[in-house]
Formats: sequence, C-alpha cells, structure tokens
Amino acid sequence: MNKTKFLMLMTEHHDTQEKLAEDMGLPQSAISNRINGKIDFRLQEIQFIVSRYGLDANQTRAIFFDQEVS
Repeated sequence: MNKTKFLMLMTEHHDTQEKLAEDMGLPQSAISNRINGKIDFRLQEIQFIVSRYGLDANQTRAIFFDQEVS
C-alpha cells in the first residue's frame, strides 16, 4: 500500500481516519493499522474506499497494489 497517496486522497476529500472508520464500521485503530501496513485492507474494504472516493483502476492499483521499493 502507498500510505502517502492514500493520506493525500483522504486530505483531498476532507476525510479523517475517524470518519472513514465509522463509515466502514471499524474502530479507528483498525484503519490506522491498515494505513500503516500492519494489517492488509480486505477486498470489501478496498471496494468501499474505491466507491467512496470514486477511484479508477489506475488510482486503485497505485494506492493498494503497487509496491514501494526502498
């Protein structure tokens, strides 16, 4: 997951981890753990986020599936 791109996306949509977690029915800590790479997002969670932010396939791939090389 590309944490930077995801956080930028949330900022662009004036969203918070707390609000996203609430709307997804998860505790805020669960969203934090996913964003920080401690837990992977589940497919249904990715689908929710894609719908919420209107992501296209390229944006979805860049955020959730492209690996950052360090």
